Amino acid sequence: MLDAAEKVLDRNGLKEKVNSLRQSGKTVVFTNGCFDLLHIGHARYLQMARKQGDCLVVAVNSDSSVRQIKGPGRPIVPEDQRAEVVAALGCVDLVTIFDEPDPRVLIRLLSPDVLVKGADWSKENILGAAEVKEAGGQVLRIPLEKGISTSVLLEKIRNISTQGK
Repeated sequence: MLDAAEKVLDRNGLKEKVNSLRQSGKTVVFTNGCFDLLHIGHARYLQMARKQGDCLVVAVNSDSSVRQIKGPGRPIVPEDQRAEVVAALGCVDLVTIFDEPDPRVLIRLLSPDVLVKGADWSKENILGAAEVKEAGGQVLRIPLEKGISTSVLLEKIRNISTQGK
C-alpha cells in the first residue's frame, strides 16, 4: 500500500497511472472537490464513490480555485495538506490538485469510466458529465449527509468563538 504522499500525483503521473490501471482492466472512478476541513460527510461520500469501481481518483481544488468558489478566507487548510489528508483515506487510490475553475480539463485527460458527484448537483449541472458519457462512461450522483459541510462546521466554530468573548 502506498503512503498518502505517494498517492498524490501531478497530472502527467496521474495520466500514466490511470492508463496503466485501465490496461489491466480496472474501472476508474473520478470525483473532485475542495475537501477543506475533512469531515464525516466527505468520508462517507468518498467511500461510496470508491464502491463504484476499482480505483478512486480524487481531484482536489487548488487554493486559488477554492477562493473563487467559496470566497475570501477559504480554504482553511492549504492544498498540499488537503490532498495528502484525502490520500490518507483507505478508499482513495490516487489524488491530484487542479487549478482550473472546474475539472473538465482533467476529466478529458483521464477519461474516467465513472464520474461521481454529490446529489446536490443536478444532472444537467455536473461539469464533465458530457465528456464522460461521450466516451462511454457513466455519471452517478451520491446522496450527501444532511446538515454536514465545511461551511456548517465553520459557522459552529465562529459561534463558539464569539460566545467565549
